[in-house]
Amino acid sequence: MSKKYLETHSRSILKAVSWRATGTLDTILISFILTGQIKLALSIGLVELATKTVLYYLHERLWNRIKYGRKEDPVEYNI
Repeated sequence: MSKKYLETHSRSILKAVSWRATGTLDTILISFILTGQIKLALSIGLVELATKTVLYYLHERLWNRIKYGRKEDPVEYNI
């Protein structure tokens, strides 16, 4: 039987930060390619990092409350 694991707040935060770091590097690169200005590209990337990290965390926590698409672990035995 598989064990049932719940997503903790700290895990959701770490996932959000690691995903946004990847996305932010992409945004900075695209911004630099389009503008040719590293300062502007970094500014866009930093604003995007902050806003989208918060949005992702809230999105994850909301989906954690939705039961759709989840299955309950069958009880192996009762005492």
